[in-house]
Amino acid sequence: MNRAYLDKLFTVVLAGVLAGLALAAAALPAALVFGLGVKNLMPYTVLPEALKTPQPAQRSNLYANDGRTLITSFYVEDRVDVPVGEVAPVMRDAIVAAEDVRFYEHHGVDVRGVARAFTANRREGTRQGASTLTMQYVRNALAGDPRLTEEQRAAATEITVGRKIREMRYALTLERQIGKDEILGRYLNIAYFGAGAYGIAAASKRYFSTTPDRLTLAQAALLAGLVRSPADDPINGDADAARQRRAYVLDRMVETGRVSAADAEAAKATDLALKPNTTPNDCAAVPADHNDWGFFCDWFTQWWNAQPAFGENVDERQRTLRRGGWKIVSSLDPDVQAKASEQVREIYPETIARAAPTAVVQPGTGRVLAMAVNRTYGTTANPDGQQNYPNTVNQLVAGGGGITGYQAGSTFKLFALLAALESGLPLDTEFDAPRVYVTQYPVGAGPASCGGRWCPENANTYWMDGDRDMWDAFGRSVNTYFAWLTERVGADRVVEMAQRLGIVFRAPADAEMAREGAKSWGPFTLGVSATTPLDLAGAYAAVAAEGTWCRPTPVTSITDPGGRTVAAGNTDCRQVLDTEVARAAADASRCPVGDQSMYRRCDGGTAEELAPGLRRPVAGKTGSSERNATETVVAFTPQLAVATIAANPDDPRDAVGGGVQKRQIEAVGRILAWSLRDEPVRDFVPPGQAVAFQHTSPRTGN
Repeated sequence: MNRAYLDKLFTVVLAGVLAGLALAAAALPAALVFGLGVKNLMPYTVLPEALKTPQPAQRSNLYANDGRTLITSFYVEDRVDVPVGEVAPVMRDAIVAAEDVRFYEHHGVDVRGVARAFTANRREGTRQGASTLTMQYVRNALAGDPRLTEEQRAAATEITVGRKIREMRYALTLERQIGKDEILGRYLNIAYFGAGAYGIAAASKRYFSTTPDRLTLAQAALLAGLVRSPADDPINGDADAARQRRAYVLDRMVETGRVSAADAEAAKATDLALKPNTTPNDCAAVPADHNDWGFFCDWFTQWWNAQPAFGENVDERQRTLRRGGWKIVSSLDPDVQAKASEQVREIYPETIARAAPTAVVQPGTGRVLAMAVNRTYGTTANPDGQQNYPNTVNQLVAGGGGITGYQAGSTFKLFALLAALESGLPLDTEFDAPRVYVTQYPVGAGPASCGGRWCPENANTYWMDGDRDMWDAFGRSVNTYFAWLTERVGADRVVEMAQRLGIVFRAPADAEMAREGAKSWGPFTLGVSATTPLDLAGAYAAVAAEGTWCRPTPVTSITDPGGRTVAAGNTDCRQVLDTEVARAAADASRCPVGDQSMYRRCDGGTAEELAPGLRRPVAGKTGSSERNATETVVAFTPQLAVATIAANPDDPRDAVGGGVQKRQIEAVGRILAWSLRDEPVRDFVPPGQAVAFQHTSPRTGN
């Protein structure tokens, strides 16, 4: 052995022995200490992943679609890593002076410090741990590693001789593998500074509303002093104690020659000049003047909890979100959201129990640009019997969490239209629609029962009865035409079409009927199943995108702390309809909203006032449930789809009445006009002659 190796070995052995003695606060039997063996006091040959590739808990940030506007953050520890080069030199000097004045001289274990601590502990009965800055980092990194179990993290901070020796061995190994500045940077990013601030970036913001590279001497000394005693933070704790700690750090900086005595005295005389700044956490903390963002944020968390890429179950996925340091650029467009929220309140104000949940979806991507409802997002108590008025955190727009949705009436005729076109029937399929049509589908007693058979009737005999094709039957919303059409193609195919386009059966009775009784579910065509504005907008967006259905998504991109994009943030799109079928359905959908089909076959619509005000090609559909319990409007262009449903979420017996539909049509038109004001005018691609006028074999897709 050469002398250098012997010196290092002696250092390790001595450090291990004295650390054990210092930690025990009394001399251990020599035989016990040396019984550990020289081998167990040597540096490790391999570092754990927590030290090789540290992953301290970092906050995840959710941004609007511009990538800059913060919606909220999610964290268990408010931390975001910064490179050591972006930390002011005065801060680096301050933390070294406060925590480990010989940091740049030792190799991870400071023998002098251990000896000093051991002597003080024996003589004065105190408890000095003699941990170097590197050893502190090791302990914190192991304790905070999200890849470890709670038991493993607890073991990293247990007060035992074995733990202290492990720290020393890891510290020695770490300093062989990475440089001092890197260790210092990691330490600054992992340390707790009190007041909920983890890491120097969060601490700079929390106390002074600044960034680490702009810290002054007085600010740096204050933060450095808080690491040893975070309970003394001057925001929530003892400002005088914080000043004393700041003075201590400044004195140490003078002793080490990092600052002059005059500068230190000037810093001591400086007022704390705190500018507290909190980081929002979770959806309840969205900016107060953008409370309506809370519903989108809530749906984002639902979406995240359903992604297997982030963990095996909801608890794991939430830990991943709140510890992973993700940058999540959402699909929320603040401009579109503001207009949607404004227009929803034109349908119903916040002072009414009825709601108008509304969704805005981008065809071809599934990105959700806005989710609006005339409610306050929050948990403030409501009047008795009102779970969702005027305050709620329930998902009225997207469903879930006990919200099954609302009947959307004749908007479901789209699925019968698509199933018929797919079966080979053309748009000009004619039927002499009577006032009442008795079908083969069995139903119980009720106004639409004729001898136990479902027999819907038209709402307006003069305007709806008679010879109709798909264009004007869809435009005028002729119930008996679509009951007949459903018989021709099969109710189960209509139900399957709705599921293919993203309609989710959240109500148990609906799910059971779709699973067990779809063949006899004729009334499904008239929208008796509960749905949501988001599902409905997504389904109509698939028609706008010529048959490409995209799973509605709240994100545009997700990147990890290293800047790598993760696939979970990609769009999930698939061609679910033959292109010609989708084009034909879009052509028929122009009739209800006052536009004209490519073949000039539209002859009346239930929302004819929509197209003239928009002044661009538009399609859509209205729907009314039985006795006008709910009212629905959907409209789309090739670039955007909007769906709104008027209902009382707390009382389905409270029929909203047909009068609200006029306000819904106006609101949807204004949302489209505003959102597309800077977009080029795009027309729908006309369907071919075959799908418009010829019976063919089934059109099964591209």
